[in-house]
Amino acid sequence: MCFVYCTPVKPPRDRFFLYSAAFLRALATGMIAVLIGIHLAKLGFDPAAIGVVVAAGLAGAAAAALVVTLAADRIGRRRALFGLALLGALGGAVVAVASGGVLIASAAFFGMLNGMGRDRGASMILDQTILPATTTDDRRTFAFAWYNVVQDAGHALGALLAGLPALLRGVAHVAEPEASLRLAIGLYALLLFATAALYRGLSPAVEPAPSARRATVSPETKRIVTRISALFALDSLGGGFLTTALLSLFFYTRFGVDEGVVGLLFFGARAANAASHVGAAWLARRIGLVNTMVFTHIPSSLLLVSVPFAPSFGVAALLFLLREGLVEMDVPTRQSYVMAVVRPEERTFASGTTHLVRLGAWAAAPAFAGLFMRGTSMAAPLYVGAAMKIAYDVLLYVAFRKTRPPEESGSGLRATK
Repeated sequence: MCFVYCTPVKPPRDRFFLYSAAFLRALATGMIAVLIGIHLAKLGFDPAAIGVVVAAGLAGAAAAALVVTLAADRIGRRRALFGLALLGALGGAVVAVASGGVLIASAAFFGMLNGMGRDRGASMILDQTILPATTTDDRRTFAFAWYNVVQDAGHALGALLAGLPALLRGVAHVAEPEASLRLAIGLYALLLFATAALYRGLSPAVEPAPSARRATVSPETKRIVTRISALFALDSLGGGFLTTALLSLFFYTRFGVDEGVVGLLFFGARAANAASHVGAAWLARRIGLVNTMVFTHIPSSLLLVSVPFAPSFGVAALLFLLREGLVEMDVPTRQSYVMAVVRPEERTFASGTTHLVRLGAWAAAPAFAGLFMRGTSMAAPLYVGAAMKIAYDVLLYVAFRKTRPPEESGSGLRATK
């Protein structure tokens, strides 16, 4: 079955607002992921209580993603994005001033506080739903690539911005560490308020057509989304074994380097990620989206497996940075691909479903990875995560190599063979 569709290109101004909001949200996310644990520890929370707060924030993000998937096209995309940003800002403001555990955990839930360090929440679902219609099919992957570059820049700078409390104590003479942390978290809330203002600037063109709000998802799209979501779950489960926290622990323990060196390594990794997104869009125009996803991802996993065998930190760091230059080339390509192989009115459903699956798998894996590190070796998550990702790549290629987006079909048709 094939579909012919053509959607009008929305104003480029809308793309600018989406990029700007994504950057500020990533900046806030990068900062809060570093600061929230320290802030709560200063308030007297033990590690278990800190874990509850972080889990509450992730649970809130998952709940918001579900609501957006089911209802955003009915209540309006601009209204939903504005509401999400406002809730995040208010939640951050409460965390900045509160001291009680129940109040902070509640604020983390309703504010969708993200302690994982990467923006993967409900707002991103809607950004990606809107983004394809702000450009042409031929430029869609580049639009997603630059979106991810902007996010990675925000994540990296947000991690550096986490040094604000120390700066406040040293330069602004804020004597109390707790006060400097509260001020920094207040800045987190202000950044999210700014994204709310940007979303208010989106044009009415970002909204779905009235007919799309009543449209049902076709059986063909349900089949595609179900198959690709199952594969994305496997990929995210592998990624959950390779979180920044666990990889940092590996480098710290295996090579005896201090936290500052590990921090610089991951700053370099985010820079490599950002550069790779544009390279992925360039490569996809030449070999196709699915081929780019698979043929860059497998080498990145093999590089990761080689890291534990490195004789020194310098060699391990080089291998890791090479891996980071490849590992996220599948991010803008898979985002572009999912939006391309469904009809425009089905994009919220497809984006929301695939993100929900990834969020769930991502959150489930770290606990198992920690057990493997304790029970077998510090490198065990690297082996397990890499194996899962390679299995994902092979299965993805087998399942979707013949399902092409419009720009690769040569006729504007969605080919489903």
